[in-house]
Amino acid sequence: MENMDAKGNDRKHYRGIEKQTDNPFLNLYHIDALGRDGTPFHYYFASRNDENNIKHKTHSMRPEGMAVYAVTEDGEKLVLVRQYRYPVNDYLYELPAGLIEPEETASEAACREMIEETGWKLEVYEGGEPAFRRGFFLAQGLTDESGSMIFGTVTENVGQQMENTEDIQVILADRQEVLRILREERVSMRCGLMLMQFLKTEPEAPFAFLYLSWILFGKFEKMILQKRFFKNKH
Repeated sequence: MENMDAKGNDRKHYRGIEKQTDNPFLNLYHIDALGRDGTPFHYYFASRNDENNIKHKTHSMRPEGMAVYAVTEDGEKLVLVRQYRYPVNDYLYELPAGLIEPEETASEAACREMIEETGWKLEVYEGGEPAFRRGFFLAQGLTDESGSMIFGTVTENVGQQMENTEDIQVILADRQEVLRILREERVSMRCGLMLMQFLKTEPEAPFAFLYLSWILFGKFEKMILQKRFFKNKH
């Protein structure tokens, strides 16, 4: 229960933690938390993990889920879903996404979820900086859940296979439509950030931003990298 504060000093942040609900998919936990001066207060968070595997205890970085940044083969369009979400009672624009089963890798889960949610087969792109695919926390004030990103190209549509509990419209959005969505629609944070990234990429090098050289180099070096990417892709 001891952690370092911003000044490197040990500080006790809580006195105990208790599971509040017993649901099959998501549960509420109560933390008997302590302020900086030791004053107790109530803190609540939700987790998909069982009681012994909440990240409050394990500090694991393993992502529970992943989202997919998938472009068409010409690099001109991005695959999005417009999905009904019960908490907001509305449709949101999102990246295709889902949970990673215990026996799956993130890439395997991405390929499965792409067919289920969109009907598109995914060819996973493995190049670039591996750190960009690790787990990142999604809503750390509310949950211990983290998610990773998988990148790839869609190759063939075999038909959507969504569950009865899902209400999903598949959208292949070009850059003009992406800009409209950012300006006018309800969009998840993760999707919004990747839509901004999509607007910056060239169709010939849709995953160039995964390379540190693309991020660090100047305009001339980026042009060279872009040409190499296009050459290797074909």
